[in-house]
Amino acid sequence: MAEHTQTSTILSDITTTSHADVTGASHFDVEASGDPRLCLVGSLVDDIETLEAAKKFGVPVVASETGLEYTSDSGFCTYFVLADFESPEFEKLNNAGVRLLGKPALLEYSQCGILTYNRRPVFCQVMKNAVLVFTGFRKKSEVSRLLKLVHYMGGSVKNEIKDTVTHLLAYSSTGDKYQYAVTFNIPVMSEEWVHAAWAHRDEVNARADTEAMAKYKLKVFENLRVVLVGFPAEEQGQMEDLVRQNGGVITTLDDQQATHVVLEDQSITEKPPDCPPKAYIVKAEWFWTSIQMEACPNEKLHLFEEMNMSNVMSPRQMFSSPSTPGGSSRSRRRKRLRETVQHLAQDESSSTLISAPPASKRRSSVGDLAYLSADSSLLDDTGSTPIRLASSDKTPLSPPAVDLRQLSARQRVFYELVKTECNYVSILDAIEKVIKAPLENTSQPGGPMLDAQELRYIFGNLPPIHEVHTRMRNDLLHLAHNWNDSASIGEIILKYSTDLEKAYPPFINFFENMKEMLLRISTDRPRFHAFLKIAQNKPECGRQSLQELLIRPVQRLPSMSLLINDILKHTDKSSPDNSALEQALDKIKSVMTFINDDKRKTEAKLKLFEIHNDIEMCPPNLVASHRMYMSRVDVTELSDSCSGRGDTLTLFLFNDVLEICKKKSKYNSIKSPSRANLHAIKNIKSYKHLEMMNLAHIKRIVDIRETEDCHNVFALIVRSNQELKERLFTFTLLPDDTTKQVFLRTLCRTVANIVCRNDVENILVSMDPHHLDIETSDVSLTNALSKALRFATRTGRKVSRAFSFNKSPSKLKRAVSTVMSPFGTLPHQSSMRGATSVNSLADLSLSGTPPSGGFAQPMSTPTTRRRTLKNAH
Repeated sequence: MAEHTQTSTILSDITTTSHADVTGASHFDVEASGDPRLCLVGSLVDDIETLEAAKKFGVPVVASETGLEYTSDSGFCTYFVLADFESPEFEKLNNAGVRLLGKPALLEYSQCGILTYNRRPVFCQVMKNAVLVFTGFRKKSEVSRLLKLVHYMGGSVKNEIKDTVTHLLAYSSTGDKYQYAVTFNIPVMSEEWVHAAWAHRDEVNARADTEAMAKYKLKVFENLRVVLVGFPAEEQGQMEDLVRQNGGVITTLDDQQATHVVLEDQSITEKPPDCPPKAYIVKAEWFWTSIQMEACPNEKLHLFEEMNMSNVMSPRQMFSSPSTPGGSSRSRRRKRLRETVQHLAQDESSSTLISAPPASKRRSSVGDLAYLSADSSLLDDTGSTPIRLASSDKTPLSPPAVDLRQLSARQRVFYELVKTECNYVSILDAIEKVIKAPLENTSQPGGPMLDAQELRYIFGNLPPIHEVHTRMRNDLLHLAHNWNDSASIGEIILKYSTDLEKAYPPFINFFENMKEMLLRISTDRPRFHAFLKIAQNKPECGRQSLQELLIRPVQRLPSMSLLINDILKHTDKSSPDNSALEQALDKIKSVMTFINDDKRKTEAKLKLFEIHNDIEMCPPNLVASHRMYMSRVDVTELSDSCSGRGDTLTLFLFNDVLEICKKKSKYNSIKSPSRANLHAIKNIKSYKHLEMMNLAHIKRIVDIRETEDCHNVFALIVRSNQELKERLFTFTLLPDDTTKQVFLRTLCRTVANIVCRNDVENILVSMDPHHLDIETSDVSLTNALSKALRFATRTGRKVSRAFSFNKSPSKLKRAVSTVMSPFGTLPHQSSMRGATSVNSLADLSLSGTPPSGGFAQPMSTPTTRRRTLKNAH
């Protein structure tokens, strides 16, 4: 308070020595003698724009280098117009007590033809209609400078803050005037705002209250010296960053100038003994509320209060009996121990608390202590607390008070189901009322923290779950309060099984994505993070974060399944409820199975979009509503059908197509990374599209048998309806988590499904390498070359010319570059000298053994022979 009183005193001293705060609007000064006249001073003498504006008032206009010769002319009321208020001419004229205007003010006045003036120099109208109050400033010279600038820009300054004030100019984020401004939404600005506004003084019609000037609002912890005590290391670091980002200073308890000491009130019960004498001792809630509101709340509402531990009884004190002479007997100690254990085993929630032993057997002083909240705080006796009722049948919204020792095993498990259901609905209520509803409030201080799309993404799938479980809880409570041995628990579960099946999949499917969004938004938006911190500390949330609360729906159905199974175990098989419980258990399990299947489908859809976005030149029709991702493998091509022998490819298997892509280098070049454009690396896609193969066109899948030098080789025989010849694709599977057998089985099943065949075993055949003219040396060399290329790409080194594919051995050229038929020459192909495949390869018997007569040697044309011989030489 001292610094704010000092600011007011400084203002009083300054204003008493300056002109009175009188303003008027007219063509001339009614109090002045003589007619009005304009005098252009200094550089404005030859300024055409100023001269034209001055003529619009219809008064005499004179010019002068200094204007001093017109100051003593009592025949006119002269207004002196200057281009600069920081010039020697201005100082001389201001000391003479004449009326001074700046060029921007004259130009703006000329737009309406009315000269609005006051007894202070006015250079511009940047702060027109602005009424300011200063607070927190201690240096008289600083206040004097700010006061002059405000007046020069057409604004006014008051001593006391009231409803006519438009802005508060504050040095720090504390004080009574600051709290008044925060309460009544008066903008609180920093002194940089005045200087930024003065920088626009030469701009006609510029204003200081525009959106562009909002960045000069006073920061949340501006010039506050904050001490943080008792916080975990990670949270402490985060809070320190927020203090610095918002204009504050992190200090220690040794700093006698500290303004605030923030204590982690959940773990600290006493004030530190060495707190600075003038500092506010506040709870962590003050800090997070400040971040959320983007302004410091009143410290008096968040002062730290020490907990009086003398009034809190230990468990031993709670349940001990009055001491008797000679001590208590062994049996009485055992009895007290049983009572203590029973009390400690009671439910944490007061609404689901089972009844305690009769009051006559307990100490009356601890009667109320049997009712504990979720955070073990003491609650009022239930006799003085109104019981909430369900609107439909007036059933209390809490389980009845019962003695578990008097219940059957079936009834005890049922009460456990009821209590957990009540707790679960309470959690959903807390999410709705404590978190979701305030976020949806568009009139919250500082504006919305989340937009409509983000709110829908995070909470949009929760209301159906909340609704169905609220109705289920009410039915279970009605049964609990009206229990009879013939009651059917299973029918209640069956009643809502269909609704559960509809409500849960949308939430479960996008739960992981929702968690990622929450983490990202919480990291990027301090206000939202602060809001979640405040909500976490509220009793309704039980000090659990929003992420921890949102995982409860994921866990609820498995928990229900276990409880229903336990109830079934304790239900007589002759009971009518036995069959209903079995059906209910099966239904809950089927719902979980459905959710898991639907989740896998959703993840497959998301994977499809991810793959599409990572493939360069990917066909748009890869993304289709019916298409689902199945598997992927990395391979090396042995043929020339796709990209080229030795190239590393990736095969993405979907339920109806096989997307073949070429893996791209990380730097899109095998140059050193230092020579690459490192700024564009993140925009480079990982794959380049080669071919999207319809699985219906795959006629056979060939598993090449393993040999000493031939490993993980397989081939695809492909022919589309528009092609007359088959194409042979040969690959080597690179080491990965997926084995060749697993991938080929998956591929065979998928092909069989797409062509509606039930003979999966006929689609996959096994053959030796030489049947498709694949020599083991070619495979080994190709693998070696592929490894060398991958190593060179990974390390940024160039591949030596010794590894160039142009110098591949002739055997590799013959076996890989030209795909020939290993099944002999067909009659109708005898005239096709340059044929590279056969027309009906898929129609031949591919049992894995050659037909009678053996396989014919691969055909070759004279041209091919000459080329081969030439390469051999």
